[in-house]
Amino acid sequence: MEALHIEATEDTPKIYFEPEVDIYLIEGKSLPENAVDFYQPVFDWAEKFFNSPDTPTDVTIYFKLDYFNTASSKQIAKFLRIIENSAASENVTIRWFYDEEDTDMLKAGNRYNKLMNIRFEFEVNKD
Repeated sequence: MEALHIEATEDTPKIYFEPEVDIYLIEGKSLPENAVDFYQPVFDWAEKFFNSPDTPTDVTIYFKLDYFNTASSKQIAKFLRIIENSAASENVTIRWFYDEEDTDMLKAGNRYNKLMNIRFEFEVNKD
């Protein structure tokens, strides 16, 4: 399976999905001008990856977002739905990182956890 790398900008997160080394990371701020366009390559990759017979038996996706806007929250939900509706959904864990003082980010993760039938783990950022 091919990797997907999108470099972070001031308004968009780093997307680093590298199956060869088993790293799946979304990190930074997400407030792109056009969230649908920004996340489309992520959806395309996820559709292929999570519905492939070559999908690993354990996949952990690291969400290390500092901030995301409403438009991004809808795209994150869409990404998680792709995973939830895939054959590999039982093998996926979402590791949701948040700063100890950032209760909004923790609440956002908890909302996704309640809405999705995917395993979530929550961890305080130690960076």
